Amino acid sequence: MPDRQFEAVLERLDRIADELARLNRHAEHGEGFQLMARELRNLNESLNALAYAALGQSPRVRRAK
Repeated sequence: MPDRQFEAVLERLDRIADELARLNRHAEHGEGFQLMARELRNLNESLNALAYAALGQSPRVRRAK
């Protein structure tokens, strides 16, 4: 393989590696949002249970899907 072609292939591989790193960062960021949403949902359910308990009532129980 001539040097020019080799350099072009290396440059292309560098761009691909950069894009993969960007996609990995994006995926990790999305996973963080999913975890935060799940924790907020759990917190909301706990607060609802506390509110019903404070009112002396029993909430309707919903099963998690």
